[in-house]
Amino acid sequence: MKKNYKQILFDLDGTLTDSAEGVTRSVQHALKQYDIDATLEELKAFIGPPLHQSFIEVYGFSEQEAYRAVEYYRDYYRDVGIFENKVYPRIPELLKNLYNNRKQIYLATSKPTVFAEQILRYFKLDHFFTTIAGSNLDGTRVEKKEVIAHVFEENGGLNAKETIMVGDRKHDIIGARAWNLDSIGVTYGYGSLEELQEAGSTMIAESVPELQELLLN
Repeated sequence: MKKNYKQILFDLDGTLTDSAEGVTRSVQHALKQYDIDATLEELKAFIGPPLHQSFIEVYGFSEQEAYRAVEYYRDYYRDVGIFENKVYPRIPELLKNLYNNRKQIYLATSKPTVFAEQILRYFKLDHFFTTIAGSNLDGTRVEKKEVIAHVFEENGGLNAKETIMVGDRKHDIIGARAWNLDSIGVTYGYGSLEELQEAGSTMIAESVPELQELLLN
């Protein structure tokens, strides 16, 4: 039997928006400062996980190099890359329908909160969200479980049994499981079906209409 979820947490990149171009071009800009050339296709692994972590895992950067690379990334992203982005088809309708059905909608992203707020305002989606939560610019609160904890704290403690996390990468699913939340992995984003299933996603949605069906029961 499907549950009636009253609170819905959404990831941003790969779930609400297709940010591949802006993110990968920003990573490409950062890597050039280290004389590393990479194609945009090769850099798609950076979409979703915390950036600092990805620079270390993918290119073997030291902690210090990774933090510096994030700053180079932001040099490009804050003025250009942030707008090399687009909302997935039917996402605005989904959010409107959830809102009209009195669902409480929250954003839980590893992207810095200031950028997430700017993106949602730019696409005129910010008014649907009760809380927009992301990481801090100083590199703290980047793990998805930490972002989810912040959403709970900001809203007086939500009922975990009535709350669900929606995301496209394993980090979203793992973060949800850390707080005993159900989750929906969306395969139209950047993570594969195998990745989402291995992470323990409660349900899978292959499209936005399918996602809406799951959320509106």
